[in-house]
Amino acid sequence: MEQLLENFSLDLFVKQTVLFLILIFLMVKFAWKPILNSLNDREEGIKNALDSAEKAKREMENLNADNDRLLKEARAEREALMKEARELKEKMISDAKEEAQAQAGKMIEQAQAAIESEKKSAMAELKNEVAGLSLEIAEKVVRGELSNKDKQLKLVEDMLGEAKLN
Repeated sequence: MEQLLENFSLDLFVKQTVLFLILIFLMVKFAWKPILNSLNDREEGIKNALDSAEKAKREMENLNADNDRLLKEARAEREALMKEARELKEKMISDAKEEAQAQAGKMIEQAQAAIESEKKSAMAELKNEVAGLSLEIAEKVVRGELSNKDKQLKLVEDMLGEAKLN
């Protein structure tokens, strides 16, 4: 440190100070404004980039919200369509059942009518047969009864007796 004090020159110190002040003046005059301007421009660019990023983030959030809303609407619409399809299916099934029951009822009624008709026809035929057989039996009985004259007279008297009583 002593050596520095021994070699100290005031003339050199003043020259260096003047040169330093001139350098500072030149820097302020010519370099300071461009450096500050470039720093301000850089700061403004960073600020704009941050604003753009924030804006993009908000837009992305809005798009996500819109996508979620559209997705919910699509799900709700799908559920509504599925419900409508199920209701339509159930209606078609119930209509088909009702139609089948109606046709089955008509077929049963037709079958019952046909059975009743066949029954009446069979009963009429049976009555005709019974009537025919009854006539044949009565004819044979009457022939047997009327073949003898005494029996004929007795039969006539019995009938007259029954007729008077009634």
